[in-house]
Amino acid sequence: MKITLLTGKTYNIEQKFAFPLKIIKSARARKLTLRIDTKERMAVLTLPRYCAQKKAVEFVTHHQEWIKSSLAQIPAAKSFQNGDKISLFGQEVTISHEPSRRLGAKQENTKLIVSGEKEFINRRVKDYIKKKAAEEFGKRARRYAKKLGVKIHGITIKDTKSRWGSCSTLNNLNFSWRVALAPNYVIDYLMAHEVSHLVHHDHSPNFWQTVKSLNADYEKGEKWLKDHGKELYSYE
Repeated sequence: MKITLLTGKTYNIEQKFAFPLKIIKSARARKLTLRIDTKERMAVLTLPRYCAQKKAVEFVTHHQEWIKSSLAQIPAAKSFQNGDKISLFGQEVTISHEPSRRLGAKQENTKLIVSGEKEFINRRVKDYIKKKAAEEFGKRARRYAKKLGVKIHGITIKDTKSRWGSCSTLNNLNFSWRVALAPNYVIDYLMAHEVSHLVHHDHSPNFWQTVKSLNADYEKGEKWLKDHGKELYSYE
């Protein structure tokens, strides 16, 4: 297979590993290390600056059973399909494909109706969630911001797999659309978390105290993301 460096340089490796592998060369690395990127579904090998290609291949070969086992435990990739029951902003809804309707995607009570051809279901459901997430997350986040006496300049919904949310120095908040699929208390925790960063740009004790002042049960939401976040990341 081909092993690609973060720099973009590609090598043809003689050994044929039956799994995706990314190699990162780091000037700070003192030894070869391996980790599993559950979001990108691949093994990541970090190399010191000076490391022979043969040594890297031998290292991966030695650990390939662990890699295969770890990758096998990652939930399979998902797409939204007709009949799926999903949690949407804390409410269980059923995706209902009605091709003759001309509405794109629209929620009616406990149904998320999707029109058009079958192959467009996944994309239209995601587009709907992203649009509604901007509205719902904005409403909840601004409610918390008002309590702290701070202002949010903007909210952006992203398709990230590296973090659930972030806060910029310009008071802009960013959220992954997949958070909309989490339980209600998890959504509220994440809104409180990022809004608290408008006051504390770190994870100091004062930061967590601010989070708690907005969401007393925040630890429950934090734990859910740690335990079940990979299930949300499985949606492509």
